[in-house]
Amino acid sequence: MGGRFTQALCLLSLFILTSFLPSSATATDDWRSVEIDPGTWTDGPIKEGSPMDESYYGDPVFAITVDYVPAHFASRTEGVIIIELFPQWAPITVENMVEHIEEGIYDGIFFHRVIDDFVTQSGDPTCTTQGAYPLTTATCGSGGTGETIPLEHNENLSHVDGAIGMARSQDPDSADSQWYIAETEAHGLDPENRDDEGYATFGVVRDGMTHVRAIAETPTTDDPSGDPDIQNPASSAGRPIYEVHISSIEMIGIAAPQVEEIEEEDEGLTMGQIIARSGGFLLLVTIALGAAFMLSKQVKTDLPANLDEEKTEESGDKILVAELLD
Repeated sequence: MGGRFTQALCLLSLFILTSFLPSSATATDDWRSVEIDPGTWTDGPIKEGSPMDESYYGDPVFAITVDYVPAHFASRTEGVIIIELFPQWAPITVENMVEHIEEGIYDGIFFHRVIDDFVTQSGDPTCTTQGAYPLTTATCGSGGTGETIPLEHNENLSHVDGAIGMARSQDPDSADSQWYIAETEAHGLDPENRDDEGYATFGVVRDGMTHVRAIAETPTTDDPSGDPDIQNPASSAGRPIYEVHISSIEMIGIAAPQVEEIEEEDEGLTMGQIIARSGGFLLLVTIALGAAFMLSKQVKTDLPANLDEEKTEESGDKILVAELLD
């Protein structure tokens, strides 16, 4: 009896411990067990004192492998853009993005809309080169998966430099697969600065911001000079003259700030993130196993000897409604 009860207590302890871990850490999601030190990221955006400036333990991290031509007569450049997502503040939007990445719908597409000093837009699975660029599909720029998500705002999220947000049509709840990266701060897209509910951000560039800025300045159909000092006031929806190609987008791990990098503020984090960030996991293990041992000893002496030993569908253009701010 005592042995079975001890085994049950150990199993219960294990269940309690694993319940505090990020719920997505399963054997089939290998990237979720790969911890990435934010200290290795050196090419990030300009910070402005936003909660998005900080990395949080367990946040999903993905990498965009891209190649582009930064200017006329320039060689093609390859690079990697690293982005951290914030599921604690935008769970629906993050889940939508992670699902699309794991399905591979972004591999092989290109950035179809680039606006210097504003945003670079991609995420349309129909924007693939047909033969030779710029030949593409008729739906490029308005395509998606056909499954939309609701507009998701949080006071901790805004259009800081390097923010990734969801493109949509005039319906606020029409975001699908298309996304954009702010090449500079773009707070004119935040809901408090608009009368159309604004746009949703859900992550931020952590490394490779130099590539984002270079892509924003690449020559486009409505700004063909590619010279950052020559701004076309009519530039609003330019397609790059040279393909800005996405070889792949893949989940690569979770953010794992070192102890000295972690601030005391834990508001908005899950219990698992707080425990992991505070170093309390090992303490929890010790307490649970100790409790199981003590209870099992008590059971052997106290129990009577005679006891017998469980998305909506939508079509239409997915664009930034206000690509130029007044």
